[in-house]
Amino acid sequence: MRFRKAKLFHLPLAILAATIIPAKAAECELKLGVVAVLSGPAAQWGIALRGSAELAAAEANAEGGLKVGADNCRISVVTVDSKYTAEGAAAAANNLVSQGIKIILGPIGSPELTGLKPIAVRNELLVVASSYAKNAIGPQWPLVFHGGPGPSGWADPIIKVAKQKFTIRSVVVVAPNDQGGTDIASVVVDAYSKNGIKAREEYYQRGTTNFAPLVTRILNAQPDAVDLASSPAGDAGIIVKQLRQAGFTGPIGRLGGPGTDEIARVAGGYDVLKNFYWYEPVLIDDKVRKIADDYRRLLNASPPENNLFFQWVAVARILTKAIARAGTIEDTKKIADALRALPVEDEALGKGLWIGQEFFGINQELSFPFGIGLILDGKVQALQRHDAATGK
Repeated sequence: MRFRKAKLFHLPLAILAATIIPAKAAECELKLGVVAVLSGPAAQWGIALRGSAELAAAEANAEGGLKVGADNCRISVVTVDSKYTAEGAAAAANNLVSQGIKIILGPIGSPELTGLKPIAVRNELLVVASSYAKNAIGPQWPLVFHGGPGPSGWADPIIKVAKQKFTIRSVVVVAPNDQGGTDIASVVVDAYSKNGIKAREEYYQRGTTNFAPLVTRILNAQPDAVDLASSPAGDAGIIVKQLRQAGFTGPIGRLGGPGTDEIARVAGGYDVLKNFYWYEPVLIDDKVRKIADDYRRLLNASPPENNLFFQWVAVARILTKAIARAGTIEDTKKIADALRALPVEDEALGKGLWIGQEFFGINQELSFPFGIGLILDGKVQALQRHDAATGK
């Protein structure tokens, strides 16, 4: 007995652990990859995305891990900065693949997703992204899902509200002249046109600081309204300020995503916005605020400030449910099948839908209830809740 104890004492620690711990008790580790812009003017979006994955992981780990088959899997999050470029996202995806990671949340921007999808196809990665590109998802990418609809889903009901409030007959839609701008602006123009509103597009070079020529072109078109589409909040604020200074008094919309508070700050306040309408991905109520409270409690830090964080939490939660239902952390096709079969419902955001068939040709787009924002004569109105967009 003494001899056997002495031998056991000198075994390497890893072998010793395997000797005394039953195989059934061994835990697995699920490495969840996040491809997110963490630098530059769009970093707020990427920080929100990363925070959602960290919260979903912390929630599962606090319960002893995610139940996957016979194992309780600890979730760890590995985030790589995409730098908001196609090249950066491709490099980030390759980095994650080299670590054996097969399940990815993100990216958010259209250029990023364009760079990531070829890597995803080659390596059979399961990706849940949130680009507003016209080809964000499609039948040719069966393992790529959409975390939330773009303007193809929610632009129509917002335009109907704006048209009724402001009697809009014509609009100029403004966006950067790259895929992140042109894809969204063209969809928004189509939505206006379907509502009987004459729409035209104006583009500017991303990184522009002097918008005077753009403002002149807009004023020459004499539109009833201007829509800032996917223009970054900082750019949008400057454009609003210069439009108002040049005498434009019509309503201004933003059907390319949230960011109203920052736009107002840059423009000079809500009085400058005056009459404004926009898409808000999540209505903040007590159930949604609980997500922020859970983040503080589990991660001992302040949650990301961007409201996309809450939407991404719902996405991360449904993804982990799919992994548990599939009973595997390796077979991405099986996880995708489980994800498609899940009902769209979140304890905070409510019931949603799987959509995307009509616009993308594949029913792999998550749609949750959203908010329609209005500012009337400089006064912010309560958000109007709208049911999950159907994409029709």
